[in-house]
Amino acid sequence: MLRKVGRQLGQQVGKQVRYSVSRMLATSNALHKDAAADAKAEPTPPKNILVEKDKNITLIGINRPQQRNAIDSITASQLCDAFSVFEADDTSPVAVLYGVGGSFCSGFDILEMSTDEKEEISVDILMRPEGSVGPTRRQIKKPVVCGINGYCIANGLELALMCDLRVMEESAVLGFFNRRFGVPMLDGGTVRLPAMIGLSRALDLILTGRPVGSQEAHDIGLVNRIVPTGTALANALELANCLSKFPQRALNHDRNSVYSAAFETSTFHQAVQNEVMYTSREIIEDMQNGIKWFNQTFKADTTHSWLKRDRSMADWDDEDVAAAAAQKETKKQEEEAAAVEAEKQKQAEKAQKKAKKTDKAEPKAEDKCSPKDTEKSSEKPESNDEPKKK
Repeated sequence: MLRKVGRQLGQQVGKQVRYSVSRMLATSNALHKDAAADAKAEPTPPKNILVEKDKNITLIGINRPQQRNAIDSITASQLCDAFSVFEADDTSPVAVLYGVGGSFCSGFDILEMSTDEKEEISVDILMRPEGSVGPTRRQIKKPVVCGINGYCIANGLELALMCDLRVMEESAVLGFFNRRFGVPMLDGGTVRLPAMIGLSRALDLILTGRPVGSQEAHDIGLVNRIVPTGTALANALELANCLSKFPQRALNHDRNSVYSAAFETSTFHQAVQNEVMYTSREIIEDMQNGIKWFNQTFKADTTHSWLKRDRSMADWDDEDVAAAAAQKETKKQEEEAAAVEAEKQKQAEKAQKKAKKTDKAEPKAEDKCSPKDTEKSSEKPESNDEPKKK
C-alpha cells in the first residue's frame, strides 16, 4: 500500500512539475515575442551624429547630407550627447566639428515644425536648456575647431559661432537666412557675434540676413582661416593637432579668461581679477616645468636659437605634415633654381645672337669703305687738276 501511494504521489508531482515548466517556457516565449514586436514597433533612431577619434582629436560630424545637414530634435540631442562625452574624455584635448557631404549645417529642420502639433514642438525647442541645434546655450569646456564647407546658415551659423576657431572653404557661404522666414535667432548668435566682429557689423549681418563670402568673413574676423574647397576638415584637424601639442592647463586657463572678459565681466578690473583667480596650483607646476625645460634646452650661448626655423611649418605640427611642408619647400626651391637657370640660358642665347650680328656687320662696312677706294678717290682729283694748270 505504501509503495502504491508513493508511486501515485510521485506521478502527480511529476505532472505538476512538467506543467509548471511548460507554462514558464510558454510565458518566456511570449515575452520574447512581445519584446521583438516592441523592437519592430520602435526602431532605433538614425545615427545622425558621427563620433570618432583621430589620435587624440575627437571628430564630431553632422550626418544628414540629404537635408543639407539640417538639425532636427533627434540630431540636436545626439550632438549634445557627443559634446558631453568629449568633455568627459580626459584623453582628448580638442574636438573638430564638421558637416558630412556638401554643407556644414543649414540650421534647424523647419519641416519638423510643420506638423499638427507645431505649437507644442516650437515651445519645446525654445525651452531646451542646451539649445535648439545642439549645446549652443552653454560654454564648451575644451577648445573646438569648426570646419565650414558649403552652406553654414541660420542656426547652423550659430552652431559655428559656438566653436573657438573656424576654418572656412573659399566657396562656402555664411548668413542668417532665417531672416527670410521670420525665424528668430535662438542659439546664442546675438550674444557671440557682436563680441567677435563688433556691434555695427553684427547688426548688418543679423538684420539683413545677407550672404557672406569667405573673404569678407575673414576680413571682419568671423572666420580664422580660408582654405581651398574640399579641405576644410583636413585643415581643421591640422589646426586641432597644433592646439593639442601645447600644455593644456595653461591653454584652457587663458581660454577661460578670454571668455570671462568678453561675456561675464563688466569692468577691466574684474576681468583682471578673474584672470588671476583662474590660475591653479597645477597650472603653476606646468609653468615651472616649462621654464625648466626651456632653460635646459636653450643655453645662454644660444639665446636666439629658439627663433630659428628650419622648416616652414610649426615645430609642434605632426611629422607627416612637417615632412610634406619640407617637400613642398624643396620643390619650390628647385623650381626657382630651374627658372633662374632658364633665364641665364636665355640671356646667353641673346648675347650669342648679338655677337653673330656684329660679326656679320663688320665685313660689310669694310667693303664699303676699303683703303684702296680711298686712295683711288684721292688720286683722281689730282689727275684732273693737272691739265688745267698746264
